[in-house]
Amino acid sequence: MPDTAQPRPWWQGAVIYQVYPRSFRDANGDGVGDLAGIVDGLDHIADLGADAVWVSPFFKSPMRDYGYDVEDYRRVDPIFGSDADADRLIAACHARGLKVIFDMVLCHTSDQHAWFRESRQSRSGPKADWYVWADPKPDGTPPNNWLAVFGGPSWTWENQRRQYYLHHFLAEQPNLNWHNPAVVDAVLGEVQHWLDKGVDGLRLDAITTLVHDPDLRDNPPVSRHRPATGDYGGDDSNPFVWQEHQFDRDQPEILDRFADLRRLVDRYSDRLVLGEVTDVDTADASARYMAAPKGLHSCYTFQFLKPDMTVPLLRREVTRTVGKIGDGWPTFAFSNHDAPRVVSRWAAATGATNADRPALAKLLLAVLLTLRGAVCLYQGEELGLPEAAVAFEHLQDPWGIAGWPAFKGRDGCRTPLPWAANAPQAGFSTAAASWLPVADTHRDLAIDRQSADPDSVLAACRRLLAWRRERPELRDGDITVLENLPETVFGIERATGTSRLLCLFNLSRTACTLPADTGWQPVEGHGFMATWGAGQVDLPGFGAGFAARRV
Repeated sequence: MPDTAQPRPWWQGAVIYQVYPRSFRDANGDGVGDLAGIVDGLDHIADLGADAVWVSPFFKSPMRDYGYDVEDYRRVDPIFGSDADADRLIAACHARGLKVIFDMVLCHTSDQHAWFRESRQSRSGPKADWYVWADPKPDGTPPNNWLAVFGGPSWTWENQRRQYYLHHFLAEQPNLNWHNPAVVDAVLGEVQHWLDKGVDGLRLDAITTLVHDPDLRDNPPVSRHRPATGDYGGDDSNPFVWQEHQFDRDQPEILDRFADLRRLVDRYSDRLVLGEVTDVDTADASARYMAAPKGLHSCYTFQFLKPDMTVPLLRREVTRTVGKIGDGWPTFAFSNHDAPRVVSRWAAATGATNADRPALAKLLLAVLLTLRGAVCLYQGEELGLPEAAVAFEHLQDPWGIAGWPAFKGRDGCRTPLPWAANAPQAGFSTAAASWLPVADTHRDLAIDRQSADPDSVLAACRRLLAWRRERPELRDGDITVLENLPETVFGIERATGTSRLLCLFNLSRTACTLPADTGWQPVEGHGFMATWGAGQVDLPGFGAGFAARRV
């Protein structure tokens, strides 16, 4: 049971709103969202009842992977504004009582970073060993069989050094060599820059790729008798998922590097280190990363961002995560900038019609917001936005362009946030065109229209966040995943030392009736309509029921 006698860190149970800067709000009218636009839209986030804002990268970048290829960690890319705008964003968040988390890409840089430009020139320079370089095999092929997430080998030939360099994503994203103490010191200096400016947390991108096997051993193939343990890469059309990523990710030395990071972060008061864990057994890795004496405070995974989610899978993954992490506090997410929007994924899985989607969106928010841990809401999730259809000629994502048409990439979840249904660019920008088209299917779901509708998904999200804050079971309680429920029903109990809260979710269009102990008393404030009778509860299609009892 959590120790409520001690002050609880702000991030335990926090609701974190993820902003993708390019698509949140455009303040200067160039068609691309910017930091000033985020400041303009902070009241919307604060009005939701969120606790923190996570801002995806806005640092100087060639934008080959839209900011996840950093050229200068301390500079704001001009497309997003000025360095002073970052200071204003931090201050504006704090003025509204919001914590602010910056997305730090520490495993790799852009190939345009000054460090890499120097490293690639010579095998003997001061930064020669700052990236992962290796000689070819005798036949000239790459040093081993490691594959990049975005396709092809993880190695690119550099003619100046006559060696290959490692990159787990694009060739323009070379991996830093975290076995080199000078690299550790240099990167921690970049982190300290933002801690000194007052950021409350760091979201560490693709953190399992931080450290590689120094012997560069080949990864084994995936067994034919079981699927790969990772979360990334989609179906088996991407050869990346044909390997067990035993040596290119999640190496034992990673815990030492986390300790280095924590020694820095712990010099500041109440800061969060949140790691994105992918491509491995995420529940197992998260448990190890959080259990280490100087490990991560929390981990954020892709377990629930897969395209093939079902209730049995949801039940199994929550059970497994809870069982692995023990007293640790995970961070759960159903959507982000790398995955198709959750309403579309679950609509496909459940057969939900367009008319069903508002109810489904509300239900998915309720499931997410009742899990034990912190929660990430991705911009537009509070509106129930579906995945946008983006034509090939409008694609920006290099992964989608390379994978078309079997894989359409990530642009469908990155289209601009609709602020005003009848305004040009749905109020996102005053430009004639935005960097990605505003989805026609999103206009009727705009913030102004939903704000005026007490039955909207937005209204439901605000209500659920307020209710979550009022329930001690949801803030602090343990969690038990219920078994022996119908295949379409997900159920949990949240419990403190004095009370228990029963949460039942019908992820189906068809109403159902479940047995319920008469000791449960229905609770209100969440906005869902279930009927509790003598020994049973009736759940509407895409409905939920909540009841409490004293211990």
